[in-house]
Amino acid sequence: MNTIMSIKGKVKFPITLDSGVWIFDDRRIDLNTYFDTEADNGLLQDEEYTKSVSKFWDKEIREGAVFPPTIKSEKKYEKEKVLTGTFGMPFEPFLKNAEPDADAQSLVIETANEEITLPLEQAGEIILAFSKEGKPLREDGPVHVLFKDGSNRAEPIRKVTSFRID
Repeated sequence: MNTIMSIKGKVKFPITLDSGVWIFDDRRIDLNTYFDTEADNGLLQDEEYTKSVSKFWDKEIREGAVFPPTIKSEKKYEKEKVLTGTFGMPFEPFLKNAEPDADAQSLVIETANEEITLPLEQAGEIILAFSKEGKPLREDGPVHVLFKDGSNRAEPIRKVTSFRID
């Protein structure tokens, strides 16, 4: 399976993307929780935060302080998460680095079967899913294109070969 894609067309700097190394990138997004937490509005998040802080404070008073986990246990947890997680990468940083020309109007997502055209303004709202349950997307990858609002979560754009700025 080829994990290499490109951003080409009306850009100052054509970029080559390799989804095979994104698992090590700190910008990766956990797709198991991303759409659930992004859908909540700010008020609910504030309310949840207040409840969690209150619960923590009550526990501290009852049981005393608990020391934070060791670096070794944190590394083990992170390694396990990488091996079993479903991850994506925001497309926006790559698009900014490519620096689209001033007259660029659209993003064309080239797949093995078709070309899908989006307005360039919408390109920043894309997430590139590259891993499912710890495994790369071999059969219909290397990436699936998802929208940040989750509208195409059940039917993402699959078999992406490159991105072209027109």
